[in-house]
Amino acid sequence: MQKITQSYTFEDGVKACLPTVLGYVGIGLAAGIVGKGAGLSVLEVTLMSLLIYGGSSQFVISGLLLSGASLSSMVLATFLVNFRHLLMSLSVSFHFKEATLAHRVGIGSLLTDESYGVLMTAIQNKEAINTAWVHGLNIMAYITWVVSTAIGALLGSVIPNPEIFGLDFAITAMFIGLVTLQAESFMRVKRRATIIVIISVVVTFIVSQWLLSAEMSVIVATLIGCFMGVQVDESKN
Repeated sequence: MQKITQSYTFEDGVKACLPTVLGYVGIGLAAGIVGKGAGLSVLEVTLMSLLIYGGSSQFVISGLLLSGASLSSMVLATFLVNFRHLLMSLSVSFHFKEATLAHRVGIGSLLTDESYGVLMTAIQNKEAINTAWVHGLNIMAYITWVVSTAIGALLGSVIPNPEIFGLDFAITAMFIGLVTLQAESFMRVKRRATIIVIISVVVTFIVSQWLLSAEMSVIVATLIGCFMGVQVDESKN
């Protein structure tokens, strides 16, 4: 378990978030533009970012609004898209068992795919992170996302298609960087386990795509990857 110390500060967490900021800005602008195009006002786009705080789900909601879908289908779609956050929060909570409930709820509520990647890389590298550092990481990402989507909504009438400027690729580029950093870190200490997990996840995701939606395929592949990782570790012990 990662021992909670006072080595790192809130400001250090903010700095750790900076490499991912451009990705948040790019995809946030795109989400704001798409939301405005779906008929939402700037205030509604901003409130959606404040309350839902999920890039994928906000794009899904905008698409469903355009298609005239019901509220219940939007809620269900958002739940399925964001279900992976439950898995991420569970894995992070193990490293902060000594933290108070308020701290753990705060960390889990603002956790994103990107901040999770930065956090797990720091844990894997055995950095002396603590709750203050994680809050700095998460809050910086949260503020950047909300501001970016609001600006995107303001620009919605001027830039109707975010793909023109390649903003839709920002999140992909950021994920490539995060995955590369994590893979390099894990390969140094658990090469065999890392290779097995990667192969398991890729194969499971490809096969699942034939039977399930993309969102459910991600969840199934994640669970299989976790299972394989545990099995490999237990076999070594």
